[in-house]
This record gives sequence, C-alpha cells and structure tokens, in this order.
Amino acid sequence: MSSLVKEDLEKKLFKPLSQNLYEFIEIEFSVQDRYYLCVSVTKNEEVKIIMVKHYRIGLDEKYEVTKKWSLNDLRMIDGKEADTDNPFFDLHFKKVYTLEAYSCASKYAFVRTVNKLNHAYLKKDLRIVNFDSTYINDDSIWSSNNKDCLVLMRICFYAFSLVCFSLCPLPL
Repeated sequence: MSSLVKEDLEKKLFKPLSQNLYEFIEIEFSVQDRYYLCVSVTKNEEVKIIMVKHYRIGLDEKYEVTKKWSLNDLRMIDGKEADTDNPFFDLHFKKVYTLEAYSCASKYAFVRTVNKLNHAYLKKDLRIVNFDSTYINDDSIWSSNNKDCLVLMRICFYAFSLVCFSLCPLPL
C-alpha cells in the first residue's frame, strides 16, 4: 500500500515541483484527514521537509502541501524518549512542531533518511536527541535503513551459530 501512495505522491505532487521524494511517513495530525511528512530533494540539491494533506474528491486522490521547511533550517530532532516505543517527536525550526508518527518504526525511518540526506548534501551538525543511535546511524551493524529483513536475518544467523557451537563436543 505504501509503495502505491509513494508512487502517487511522486506523480501528482513531487515530479511537478521538480523534486525527488526520498521518504514519507504517515503522521497523526487530524482525525478526519490523512497527513504525510515527506523528505525530498530539489534539482538544486536542497533538502525539503514537507507536510502534505491527503484527501479524496470522488474517486480522485488529492494532495496539498500544508507546510514546507528547508533541512538547512532544522536545528534539532527530539525523539522524546529513546528507551520507550513512542511515536512522538519534535522538529525544531524557529518554532517547535510536535508530531506523532504512525509508528515508532516510521519515526526512525524518517530520522534515518533526514540524517542520511544531511550527511550527503549539507554536512551540518544536526542534533538528533532522544533516539537510540544504534538504529539511526548507517555505520552500525543493526542499522536497518529500510532493510529490516536483513536485521532479522543477522539475528537469526547469530542465534543459529550459538546453537551450533553449544551442540559441538569439546575435544578432550
């Protein structure tokens, strides 16, 4: 489902704006409407964070940009609590925006993308606080970067290795 939404967002909103959509997550912003928080890159290699409202008119899907920020203006991302499974986070621009992601996993996916694009395009010191850095940084063995299957495979490999080693007889 999310790949269809991403494809639709790209076709109807981001391509006409000459932007490449890298990541989007659904956020809980309004009871009656759907909202997405998107990260895109312009032709001038400027990274944008965009809040998009999604609604339907008849059978047609419509998207409307409600807020737009530059990554350059982002001062900090606060995950609220690193030790709990919590979908809330704050984006600190000149004003602080408190958002609720659809899930904790989508919150981390969003922050991983912002961090990766920051390193690729801006290389500025972006403060990311109250997140488990193990799941944010790409240099970590456990970083998933949307490769959760790979992480699960590594865990299974280590568990299988432990079982095999525990069953091996020790030489006398």
